[in-house]
Amino acid sequence: MSSARFVLLPLCSALLLRAALGADPLFHFCSTTENFTTNSLYQSNLDKLTSFLYTKTPSSGFSLGSVGQYQDQVYGLALCRGDASPSVCKACVADAGTEIHHLCPRNKGAVIWYDNCMFKYLDSDFFGQIDNVNKFYMWNLNDVSDPVAFNGKVRGMLNRLTKAAYSVPRLYATGEKGLGGKTKLYGLVQCTRDLSPAECKQCLEGAIGELPSCCDGKEGGRVVGGSCNFRYEIYPFVNV
Repeated sequence: MSSARFVLLPLCSALLLRAALGADPLFHFCSTTENFTTNSLYQSNLDKLTSFLYTKTPSSGFSLGSVGQYQDQVYGLALCRGDASPSVCKACVADAGTEIHHLCPRNKGAVIWYDNCMFKYLDSDFFGQIDNVNKFYMWNLNDVSDPVAFNGKVRGMLNRLTKAAYSVPRLYATGEKGLGGKTKLYGLVQCTRDLSPAECKQCLEGAIGELPSCCDGKEGGRVVGGSCNFRYEIYPFVNV
């Protein structure tokens, strides 16, 4: 999303990793520079766009569109996690569309994340642009015994998954890696499908580059942004 429209709030130092299904939002941002008035044409267009994304997203897990023209035009997209079923996706997009209007009631742009989906909109065309502004971290509070070796394995797995993700139309990949004994490392990477493969690669590589700031030596972590995200854990969290 356009960096001119959003401000990056302090990263979520108190957030814990959780595997919530249909729970509260993970995080959200509201635009700070532009507002619309109640019952305006922009609000009507936003309501129509929200309904459109709710209807169109579950079939493929992703949808984007715009409604209106000139100063009243609104652009938006919704992305569901790659392992979310159509019913879970539909419920998540419905929750996201409702909740973001409560959290950002008159903002011309906003983005909200749940565990199973993301929903964002803006009053200018942001499609195909890597959103490096709206971003937050989550991590497990538990530390690993050998952070240097563990960090290397995390980075290696995420780099491998990145290559797999930008090579397929869904821009999504999951995988696992043995850590010795019965312990395994599980990972997921995903991009919004308005990005090209090259842009997806760039976005995920940038997110992985933030591992030292996000999750150094932690058993699990995420970097979540408006265009891509990754997650890793030492327990399975992907629906199969």
